[in-house]
Amino acid sequence: MDTTEHHHDDDTSTDRGVHPVAVSATFACDGRISQARAATREFLANSTPMFPAAGPVSDTDAGIAQLVVSELVTNASKYAPGPSHLTITRTRDAVHLAVADTSAELPRPHGTDPWRAGQHGLELVVALCRTLDVRREATGKRVTAILGLADHRAA
Repeated sequence: MDTTEHHHDDDTSTDRGVHPVAVSATFACDGRISQARAATREFLANSTPMFPAAGPVSDTDAGIAQLVVSELVTNASKYAPGPSHLTITRTRDAVHLAVADTSAELPRPHGTDPWRAGQHGLELVVALCRTLDVRREATGKRVTAILGLADHRAA
């Protein structure tokens, strides 16, 4: 995957010096699910030094993030012609996973149906993430899932 953008927002209010509020990267994924998963895993592992107080993303959360990315990229490759892009943003307590594609048609989760074969991906994303935001853009749409990091979830 080609990294097309890196973004760092600095917050000087931490007691350990200057640390970013968020770090993000954008990758051209174009339906390459395994590469999107690898980019997610690598990005999360490399983001740890930016958040020393929060520490590393747990293996469980990294696995969930990769599953969510798989679902979002799969949907983009199945239902949208043309290129798609994955943007991953980490904050202290969450990971924002966004896939932009060229289709203006908005996805919608199906109702729970244990007898239905397939089309459960968006249901999984909704169940695993804090929020799911779908927005039309000038060139298609952007689907953003926000995954809360377990170490910072309220009990």
